Amino acid sequence: MFFEDMIFSFVPIFIAIIGIFVFGTIIFILFSSIKKGIKNNNSPRLTVPAEVISKRTHVQGDHSYTTYYVTFEVQSGDRLELQLNGSDFGMLAEKDIGILSFQGTRYVSFERQ
Repeated sequence: MFFEDMIFSFVPIFIAIIGIFVFGTIIFILFSSIKKGIKNNNSPRLTVPAEVISKRTHVQGDHSYTTYYVTFEVQSGDRLELQLNGSDFGMLAEKDIGILSFQGTRYVSFERQ
């Protein structure tokens, strides 16, 4: 009897802790996205000569969500990896040379030369 009473008293606490954790994670992700967007909006839009160095994808879930990334190398030798949408990703190939436009960590465009 004591064991059953103890379990029933811990279940609501356990559910509350899980709810707080899930809610906290959602709030953290939301604020992180807003902060990243504000930072990108306040960054200057840069247009530089660049080369496509590599492409990669990251699949989440049961192949239900794919994120696309391309690594560019600019004339100074610096490399940056930017997230693209699927159609822009498909239009680029490794070793493409052109003009890259980006704003902070946001990909804007790439014009092949």
